[in-house]
Amino acid sequence: MSANGAIAEAMKDENRIHIIDFQIAQGSQWVSLIQALAARPTGPSQIHITGINDSTSAYARGGGLDITGEALAVNFPFTLHHMLDESVSTCNHRDGLLRLVKSLSPKVVTLIEQESNTNTTPFFPRFLETLDYHTAIFESIDVKLPREHKGRINVEQHCLARDVVNIIACEGAARVERHEVLGKCRSRFLMAGFMPFPLSPFVNATIKTLLESYCKNYRLEERDGGLYLGWINRTLVASSAWH
Repeated sequence: MSANGAIAEAMKDENRIHIIDFQIAQGSQWVSLIQALAARPTGPSQIHITGINDSTSAYARGGGLDITGEALAVNFPFTLHHMLDESVSTCNHRDGLLRLVKSLSPKVVTLIEQESNTNTTPFFPRFLETLDYHTAIFESIDVKLPREHKGRINVEQHCLARDVVNIIACEGAARVERHEVLGKCRSRFLMAGFMPFPLSPFVNATIKTLLESYCKNYRLEERDGGLYLGWINRTLVASSAWH
């Protein structure tokens, strides 16, 4: 929702919009944004959405994209941490992708990532960080879903368990779950030539109200240009926007 709010604000005066989504899945994120843009007093926009689920594809390298005459937005939802950086490869795909996106002159780039430090951390502190992070995740799930719930079991077995194993048991290029805190991501974006883009206060307030109605243990904090979602005293997710 915070990403949609930033994109809606950046595109409020645009009639032709192109969104590149690095992890589009079923595209459900964009339903509310399309509805909001269609309801504008100035009339609906022409919207073109390109979904990229493979960060090594030709599209991810900028090939085959035609954005002529379109205002561009790029969305990175829980995907940038899968790109290897300078600690693993001299190619540094993570910073390279950000420089490529900057060369496309987007009006806004949105970033949503786990607020966890597992990229270059040695094994033991990485193990403790993973334990602390996922303890909070499982506690938050406990609030609404019983442990025998089929949907929960599916998520735990095929998503969370896989991530934990990769973070703890793998090294080098085999470890693809390489999370960084927003402070480190901010440095990467600034080095690539981006500047912070303000998140919508109205959208942030809406998110906070929804969380409070869901469970009081969730917390939402705005600081340093980012929006942080947490469970009790543990920050779980951070979102930010850039241009």
